[in-house]
Amino acid sequence: MTQSPAPPLPPPEECRRLREKASLTQDQIAARVGVTRKTVRAWEAGRTAPRGRKREEYAKLLAASAEPESGMTTGQDTAGDTEVTARLEKQAPAAAEPWKPPGTTDALTPAQAFDALYAFCAPALVRQTYLLTGRRELARESVERSFQLAWQRWPEVAQDRDPAGWVRATAYEYALSPWHRFRLRYRHPEPPPADATDRALLDALLKLPPPHRRTLLLYDGVGLGLPETAAETEASTRAAAKRLLHAREAFAACLPQLAEPSGLHRRLTELASTERLQAAKPTTVRVSGERRARFWTRAAIAFTVAIVGATSLTLRTAPTRYEPPVPAGETVRGVPPKAAPGTLSHRELTLRAKLRSEAQHGPERLVPLSR
Repeated sequence: MTQSPAPPLPPPEECRRLREKASLTQDQIAARVGVTRKTVRAWEAGRTAPRGRKREEYAKLLAASAEPESGMTTGQDTAGDTEVTARLEKQAPAAAEPWKPPGTTDALTPAQAFDALYAFCAPALVRQTYLLTGRRELARESVERSFQLAWQRWPEVAQDRDPAGWVRATAYEYALSPWHRFRLRYRHPEPPPADATDRALLDALLKLPPPHRRTLLLYDGVGLGLPETAAETEASTRAAAKRLLHAREAFAACLPQLAEPSGLHRRLTELASTERLQAAKPTTVRVSGERRARFWTRAAIAFTVAIVGATSLTLRTAPTRYEPPVPAGETVRGVPPKAAPGTLSHRELTLRAKLRSEAQHGPERLVPLSR
């Protein structure tokens, strides 16, 4: 027996439109399929996709919503199912389409799509990163670097199911990097919030370990589901749940009045909105990212040229044959030592005294004597 292929599904936005057309809520869809409301919300957002029996049930509900009112039946009509399946196959895209801003249907240039994504995500992402780090400048820098990297990899990011999640994960990773502690500008703490309750909330948040802090912010602050939080933090669902419980317990120990998740979400939103954090313009981010990419590309080319030049010079000047080193000097043995002069005799001493007593230039004349 061969397994039947999974029924096709329309795009996530079309799934939400079909559900609203049938006047069904996410809770009703979740009850009929047998999942939670957060799972249905993730399906409609495009973060996850149903599988197996749940996919079949979900496809049937959407097919019933896609049929015209005059042709809707409650029985199992094979011809109707075939027609609906063919319609869904036409609606289902063959490949992932580039990201487009919600509510737009016209084709956008890459720069326009990037600017729309930046305007949609950057302001909230700066506030989230501020809650994650407690530093305003680091929050802005993290968001700008993440969008610069997204612009460099825009074909990949545009095809992603959740471009906003891709940028958010990149910004969080950069903001929580341990190398920032060695930078001079981040060695000293920034001024805390003016309000005492905001200072206590931020201090309690920063006392959490970075993985727990990130999990708490994604789940209770951003509002992601537990599977999505686990996927973004690169952890299992059980590990993410334990991190969330430990973070809530530590947070409740510092601030008992915020033990409820709803109150915590409201206070985090208020704290992030209190700070006047503004992101740079998308054009500035794109231009600075391109300049940075050109700089590092030229630096890499210059470094490569320097290595190639040094290697060529070494090959040019290096000897082509082996030259043995000169050995160290050794003492020659068996040669008799030089004889030193001995003691002078009486005759030699007399002759030396006579020579010293004479004039320096000798006698004036030597006359031979005849005998």
